[in-house]
Amino acid sequence: MKKSERIGALVSGLAGDGAEHDPCYTGWFRCFNEGMYYEAHDVLEHLWLRTRDENHLFFKGLIQLAGAFVHLQKQHLRPWHAKDGRRLRPAARLLALALANLSPYRPRHMALDVAAVCAFAGEWLGAVERGNFAENPWRPDALPEILLTHGS
Repeated sequence: MKKSERIGALVSGLAGDGAEHDPCYTGWFRCFNEGMYYEAHDVLEHLWLRTRDENHLFFKGLIQLAGAFVHLQKQHLRPWHAKDGRRLRPAARLLALALANLSPYRPRHMALDVAAVCAFAGEWLGAVERGNFAENPWRPDALPEILLTHGS
């Protein structure tokens, strides 16, 4: 199955998640909160690639945030692996980029408490840096959550 077909199938399964927002946007939260970071990245990228409005950098920041968690998750699963074992620095870079791209949208944007998400990204970045890029703060038994609120 091609990537576009896989994403299309995933998005069609998310269609009822939030009537006021695109299913790719609400699907990002569903995937992220379930620890499906690669899918969260892909599903929002599907929307981002066709967005050239004021939300372009906002979506890019959320995509980068999911990408950071892809690195954290893979490093946790295979810390001994030649490539996966070195994913904490790329995770930190993506957390910093996500923070930079999301910050202009504070305090709230598209029913998201962006200020809280920026604080969240900063906390994870700090945890990775405090661990000297050798200690991964991500754990599968304590998945982080980012939730939408009502209203815009």
